[in-house]
Amino acid sequence: MTRKMVLAVAAMLGATALVPACQKAGGGDQSANGAALAASGEPVPLDRLSVAPLVRRVSPAVVNIAVAHPSPYAQNPLLRDPFFRRFMGVPDNAVKPRLSAGSGVIIDAGRGLVLTNNHVVGEGSAIIVMLQDKRQFQAEVIGISPGTDLAVLRIPAERLTAAPLAAADTSEVGDYVVAIGNPFGLGQTVTAGIVSALGRGLTPESGMGLIQTDAPINPGNSGGPLINMRGEVIGINTAILAPGSEGNIGIGFAVPASVVRSVLRQADRAI
Repeated sequence: MTRKMVLAVAAMLGATALVPACQKAGGGDQSANGAALAASGEPVPLDRLSVAPLVRRVSPAVVNIAVAHPSPYAQNPLLRDPFFRRFMGVPDNAVKPRLSAGSGVIIDAGRGLVLTNNHVVGEGSAIIVMLQDKRQFQAEVIGISPGTDLAVLRIPAERLTAAPLAAADTSEVGDYVVAIGNPFGLGQTVTAGIVSALGRGLTPESGMGLIQTDAPINPGNSGGPLINMRGEVIGINTAILAPGSEGNIGIGFAVPASVVRSVLRQADRAI
C-alpha cells in the first residue's frame, strides 16, 4: 500500500474524537424522580436522561474502516500503459483504487478481533482500521460470512478496548438502543432509538431474522454496533431501508448477537 494511498485512506476516515457533554446518569430512583418531574411539567435534568456514560465506555471499541478496492480498469494489462489509456479514452484516475468507508467494533481486545460487514471489506486490496485515539492499523481478514454479511478482521492487539457481545438475543421491542458508527465518513457518531421489531427478513428467502431499529443509521454506519442500555453489543448494523434516497428514514437493520457468535466460532477455527 503506497504512502499516498495511506494518506488518502486516513483523510477518508475523518475525525473520531467524542467530547462528552453531559454528566453521569443517575440511578433508578433518580430516573423515577425524573419521570415524576416530567409528569409535573418541570424540566427533567439532563443527567437523568443521558446515555453519555454508556457511550464513554463503549465508544473506544468502535472503529472506522477504510477500504481500497482495485479498479477493474487496472486488471487490464493494456490499460496499465498510459499510451493505451489515452488511445482508449480512459482517464488516468480510472485505474486508481476506489476508496470506501464503513464502521466496525473490537470484540476481542486480547486477539485484536474486529467485527464489521462483509460488504464493507468486499474484495478490498487494503483495509485500514482507525481507532478513536486515531491510531491506524492495516487489518487482515480472517473470516467472512456473505450469507450473514459479517466479516472478522484482525489488527495488532496493542492497548485495545473491546465491547462485550450480548450472551443471548434477549432484546424486546421497545428496548432503548444506541448505534455508533461513521456515517458518510464524518467520523464517530452516536445515535439512539428503540428496537422497532425482531426477526425481520430483508427478502422473503432470507432465513436470518434481523433486529429492526429506528436509531438513525446511514451509509457508513455499516459494520458498527447496536448497543443496549447495559453497553452490550446486541447486533451489527448492516442495512437501511431508504426508498428513493440514501438517507435515513428510521428503518435500519442489525445482525443479532446470536448470529455474530456463530460467525466468530467459525473464524476461531481459522485462527
